Amino acid sequence: MLQPKKTKFRKQQKGKMKGNSERGNQLAFGSFGIKALDEAWLTGRQIESARQAITRKMKREGQLWIRIFPDKPVTKKPAEVRMGKGKGAPELFVARVSPGRIIFESEGVNLETAKEAMRLGSQKLPIMTKFIVRRDYVEA
Repeated sequence: MLQPKKTKFRKQQKGKMKGNSERGNQLAFGSFGIKALDEAWLTGRQIESARQAITRKMKREGQLWIRIFPDKPVTKKPAEVRMGKGKGAPELFVARVSPGRIIFESEGVNLETAKEAMRLGSQKLPIMTKFIVRRDYVEA
């Protein structure tokens, strides 16, 4: 599962997610990708599940890049605990995703395979996504 080896601080505040993605909103490595249309926190498990679905459909040919990394710790208090007594312990890590952010990119497979693989991967994610193709892409 994706998570940082070491963090500077154990706990982090929630923060606000507003506006569109300023960075990571263009294809950088592959010819195909999926772009987020909503804002959300994606957990390491969700990202890994989508990655497995995509690589399984691509039958391990071509290459896949994951453009997000879960580096934000999320805390939870145990069940049936009274209010107060401080913040809970870190439970999982999430990646902040804003609209326009590229989540996955792929290369080395044909358009139909990539489209179907990205569709299967995006079904594993809790947000609306869009399949995108590089502007200068031509079918070989």
